[in-house]
Amino acid sequence: MKLPAHLHLEKNNIPYESKSFSPETEKGASNVAKVLDFPERQAVKTLIFQVVDSGECVLVMLGADQNAISGNLKKAIGSRNIKMAEPEKVKEVTGYIIGSIPAFGWQPTGFRSFLEASLVNEPILGTGAGQWGEEIMITPENLIKASNAIVVNLTDREKSVFEQI
Repeated sequence: MKLPAHLHLEKNNIPYESKSFSPETEKGASNVAKVLDFPERQAVKTLIFQVVDSGECVLVMLGADQNAISGNLKKAIGSRNIKMAEPEKVKEVTGYIIGSIPAFGWQPTGFRSFLEASLVNEPILGTGAGQWGEEIMITPENLIKASNAIVVNLTDREKSVFEQI
């Protein structure tokens, strides 16, 4: 099965591996990691945040076992007034429902995507393919290339948000 995310990768000559799991699996990146037998850190959560003042939406990618430090996230995005986007807004912006938003292939030009810096050190990452039950395994470098992600520190209080690894 070729989904738009697969076609995006193929069109851009970005290597990946496609994996499937039961659509009956309970939602969540951690559950995908368990059923496909890879570490939770390598299962990428794709979260959509909205800047309240401007209405801009951004994609934030974290490992399934990670949470962003609010101050780091606000610094990366450049606004103190942010919130998780409502499900209807997520669908309007991405074309996908919460639960299997691919990290690439749907962003219009100028859309900002952020990847947690520590994920760059992982050998492989899993991200939703846009349909629950389908996962894309991809190297961090290729995920950055495919999503045009800005690599930022969202989880370590000791490091600067924009510190290069």
